[in-house]
Amino acid sequence: MDMMETFRQTYLEESFEGLDVMERGLLDLPPGTPDNEKINEIFRAAHSIKGGSGTFGFIEIAGFTHVLETLLDEMRDGRRDVTQPAIHAMLAAVDVLRDMLTKLQNHQPIDEARAAQVQGELERILGMGDEVEAAAPTVAEAVLQIGGGTWQIKIVPEKELLQTGNEPLRIFRELESLGELTAKADLSALPAVDAFEPENLYINWDLTLSGDDVKEDDIKEVFEWIDGDGAEITIQAPVQSEVTVQVAEPAVIAAPKVEVAQSAKVTPIAEARKPAAPAAKQMAEVKADAKAAPKQEGSIRVDLSKIDQMVNLVGELVITQSMLSQFGEQAEQEQGSGSSEWIDKLKEGLTHLERHTRELQESVMNIRMLPVSFAFNRMPRIVHDVSQKLGKQIELVMEGEGTELDKTMLEQLTDPLVHIVRNSIDHGIENPQVRVAAGKSEKGTVKLAAFHEGGNILIQITDDGAGINYAKVEAKAIEKGVIEPDHNLSREEIIDLIFHPGFSTADVVSDISGRGVGMDVVRRNIKGLGGSVEVKTKQGEGSVFTIRLPLTLAILDGQLCKVGSETYVFPLVSIIESIQVDKALVKGIAGQAELYKLRDTYIPVIRLHQKLGVKDACEDLSEGLLVVVEDGGKRAGIFVDDLLGQQQVVIKSLESNFMKIDGIAGATILGDGTVSLILDVKEAVSSHKGGAHPQMNVA
Repeated sequence: MDMMETFRQTYLEESFEGLDVMERGLLDLPPGTPDNEKINEIFRAAHSIKGGSGTFGFIEIAGFTHVLETLLDEMRDGRRDVTQPAIHAMLAAVDVLRDMLTKLQNHQPIDEARAAQVQGELERILGMGDEVEAAAPTVAEAVLQIGGGTWQIKIVPEKELLQTGNEPLRIFRELESLGELTAKADLSALPAVDAFEPENLYINWDLTLSGDDVKEDDIKEVFEWIDGDGAEITIQAPVQSEVTVQVAEPAVIAAPKVEVAQSAKVTPIAEARKPAAPAAKQMAEVKADAKAAPKQEGSIRVDLSKIDQMVNLVGELVITQSMLSQFGEQAEQEQGSGSSEWIDKLKEGLTHLERHTRELQESVMNIRMLPVSFAFNRMPRIVHDVSQKLGKQIELVMEGEGTELDKTMLEQLTDPLVHIVRNSIDHGIENPQVRVAAGKSEKGTVKLAAFHEGGNILIQITDDGAGINYAKVEAKAIEKGVIEPDHNLSREEIIDLIFHPGFSTADVVSDISGRGVGMDVVRRNIKGLGGSVEVKTKQGEGSVFTIRLPLTLAILDGQLCKVGSETYVFPLVSIIESIQVDKALVKGIAGQAELYKLRDTYIPVIRLHQKLGVKDACEDLSEGLLVVVEDGGKRAGIFVDDLLGQQQVVIKSLESNFMKIDGIAGATILGDGTVSLILDVKEAVSSHKGGAHPQMNVA
C-alpha cells in the first residue's frame, strides 16, 4: 500500500469515528435553544470530515457535508433553534455519509439518488429549496450575496504553522484562483538572529483580493484548515457604495438554491461527477469493474500501554533465548564430565521460556480485545428510530461497556444485538397507554449489560415489557406445524421455539418484524461464534436474553483425551468433572440410549468412539472414564479411554482448511507436531435429546 493510500484509509477511519460522535451528539441533542457544547462537538466532527475530503478528491463528501455544516452553523450562532425534524434530517445525513465513506473505502460508486434526497431535505429546512417567509435582507447583506469588490484579508499565523504541514504559498495559490491577489508581508515580528528558529514562522500578511464574483464563503473555505487552530484570519468585506438595492419591506422570497452550487469548492451531488474530473473518471472505471476492487484490510487502534507490555515481553524472551543458547554451549563442554548442573539450568531456562511465552501470547491476544461499547454504541440510534416509528417511549440503559471481547467476535455480534433490541422494543415493550393501564410507567426500559462469568463473556438484553406469551407461541407453533397438538414439551422448550426458522408471533408483517427471520439469525450467528443464547421471560414483567460467548476464538484451554489411537481436545471450560464408571449406575432405554446416574441426576452417555468412528477404542465402560460436560444448563457424560494432560491450544478452522465435520469445532497442532481435533461440546450435548433428567425412574 503506497503512502497516499495509507493516508486515505486513515482519513476514512477517522471520519467513521467522527460520524459516531455526530450520531451520539444528535441523539442527545434536546429540541429548543441549541446546547452550545453539543452543537460545537457535532459541528467540529462534520467540519473535519469536510476538510479532509477535499485532500483526497472526495468532492461528493464535501458538497453534501457543506449543507449539513451550514445548518449546524446557524444553530451554533443562535440563528436557528433545534427542532425534531432537523434532528431527523441530520441523522439521515449521518447515515448517508457513513454509506458514502463505506463505498469510497471499498472503491465502489456512491448512491447519488439517496444522497441527493437527503441533501434536498436539509436544503428545505435551511430554506434553500422552497419559498420561505423571511425578513428582507439589508443593503449590506444584498451586496454580500451578489459578491464582487475588493476584500481585505489579514493573516496572523501561529509560529508553529509550518510544523503542522500547512504552507502559506499553497493558500495564496488557492486565493489567486478566486480573483486578483496582492500580498504584502509584515516583517515586524522577526526576532534577532540569535533568537531565530528556522522552523518557526514570523511573517504576517496583508492581502487584497479583487474579483467580480468573490464570496466570503469561498474565502473562508480556503482558510478552513488553519482558521482558529493555526492562524488568526480577519476578512473585511468590500465597501460598495455604488450598489443600489431597494428593499422596502419583508416579503416572501425564494432563497436561491444555487447558492451552494456556485461555491468555488463545493458542488451538489448531481453536479459532482463531471467526466473531466480525475476523481470522477477513477470512480467510473471502478464502477465498470467493481468486482476487481481490492478488499481493504481492517485495523485496530491499540492503547500504547498494551504495545509497551508486548515489547517488554519480547525482550524477556530474547534474554531467555540467549540464556538457553549459553546453556547449550556449556552442555557440550560438560557432557563428558557427567555433571548434571547444566541440566538443572536448562530446565530453569525452559520454565522461564514457558512463562514468558504464555504472557506474550496473552498480551498479543489482549491487543485484539476491544470494549463491547463498540457494539453497544449503535444501540441508542436503533432505540431512537424504532421507538419513534412505533410511538413508544424507551429508555436505554447500558452497563459494562468496558468489558473487552475479541474484535472479530464484536463485529459479528452487532447484528444479533440489533435483532434482539428491535424485538424487545417491538414485541416486548407495550404502548404507553397499555403500560399505564397495567400500572407501569409510560416509558419502557431496555437494558444492555456485559460482564464476565467463568471463562465466558455474558451479554444480557433485558426489557420490562409484557414478556413472551407462552400460549400464543404454542398456538402459532401448532398452527405452523412446528410441533404437534399433543406435544409434551416443557414451558422453556416452547419459549425456545421463537428461535425456530421462519417462526413469528407478529400479527402484521412490518419493516421491523413479522417475517420470522430475526431470532433465527441471532441463534445461528451466536452459535457460529462458539456461543449460545438463552431466554427467560415472565408474562407481564419482561424478558431477559442472555448471550454467552467465549473470550476469544483463537485460543482455548484444553483437556487432551485418548480415544483408541486418536487424541482429542475438550474445551476445559465445558468440563464439570471426570469419573470412573460404576456399571451398576448405568441404565438403558429400550436399547437405544444409555443413561448414567450421577448423584440425583441421570445424564446421557455419549460413546465418542461410536460418534467419530474410531475402531480401536475401548468399549467396556468400566475400563474407561466418563467426562461430564455441560452446555446451556444441559449435562452429558462423554466416554473416553483415558485423560492426558491439559494445555492451551491454538484453534484452526477445519471448515476453511478442509471441510465442516459435525461434532468438531476445529483442529490444533500439538507439541509433537500431530494434529488433534477439538470437540464441539455444544453439538455433542444437543444431539442427545433430553440432556439431564433429574430423578428419572429407569428400569
